[in-house]
Amino acid sequence: MTIVGLMSGTSLDGLDIALCRFENLGSSYSYKVYKAATIEYSEVWKKTLHSAKDATAENYFALNHEYGAFIAEQVNEFLKGCSEKPDAIASHGHTIFHRPGSGFSTQLGSGATIAAKTGITTVCDFRSLDVANEGQGAPLVPIGDKLLFAEYDACLNIGGIANISFDNKKGERIAFDICFANMTLNYLAEKLGLSYDENGSIAASGTVNQNLLSEIQKTLFVNEKFSLAREQFETMLLPILEGENLSIENKLATFCDYIALEITDTLKSSSLKKVLITGGGAFNKHLIRKISQHYDGEIIIPDNETIQFKEALIFAFLGYLRLQEKVNTLKSVTKAKSDSIGGAVYLGTRTFFKDFS
Repeated sequence: MTIVGLMSGTSLDGLDIALCRFENLGSSYSYKVYKAATIEYSEVWKKTLHSAKDATAENYFALNHEYGAFIAEQVNEFLKGCSEKPDAIASHGHTIFHRPGSGFSTQLGSGATIAAKTGITTVCDFRSLDVANEGQGAPLVPIGDKLLFAEYDACLNIGGIANISFDNKKGERIAFDICFANMTLNYLAEKLGLSYDENGSIAASGTVNQNLLSEIQKTLFVNEKFSLAREQFETMLLPILEGENLSIENKLATFCDYIALEITDTLKSSSLKKVLITGGGAFNKHLIRKISQHYDGEIIIPDNETIQFKEALIFAFLGYLRLQEKVNTLKSVTKAKSDSIGGAVYLGTRTFFKDFS
């Protein structure tokens, strides 16, 4: 099957789109990425998505449709001139609320609107079934790591939040969030009028403040790994960052050090020797250098397409598994009562008329 995968991350970099093909080879799966792109959000969309958590119920549902229409418009434009035609779209949406303890995780972007405006069958709402099944609803990417990137001991993604997945000694896939990453670095860079700290050069010019580093480590330390989200960023981390009278350069340097220490501690404690690193943080040369200073295993930085679009690729794969009615959410990762086949499916008009005319 050929699937369009869509991903919008917590760092608000933009909408990632990847046109991918998957084939079941029996004991494994193959994939090919035909085309991929990132649609940067305008300042209006950034502000709109950031403030969606404060919308009234009526405005939220209006925005859910509006953002779905925006996604559909971008997909239609992206597919122009493509010889490969997708069988379906798999859309993660943009997370607004993630509160599995209260029984919900909410992603903006109406799948019904996407299916209606593209005419393509759309899979969305990947997290809700797992949450209803008493899971965390996250992370979802690890099953793609296990089935598509099995040659690595672990897959480390440094996006808005840094997370990792690997097989434990029992052969079960486990995964968890390690720490806040680009969400914080971008927040600090924006105070200098920049969308991000390119190559980590600003962080490299700063000095690590041990008091701030210790305060961050103490506040964010938890005995049990859990799913991180915007809520913890705002309530736990921002008060510390805003409370320190330091330059942005020094805050960036300190937080980069914190990310590197948290990541390397995880790699060492799990005896992981060969690690694939993707996500925007893989482009942060200063951060990667910091990780390398503390870790003597093999770090693999893949091609730019894999770095940027691995999550969109894997959400396309989750949509593929959903349509094949195969497990796409692992209880070993989310702590749910059972594995599940997550995702709501809206049939597109092209599919409908092809199947039922």
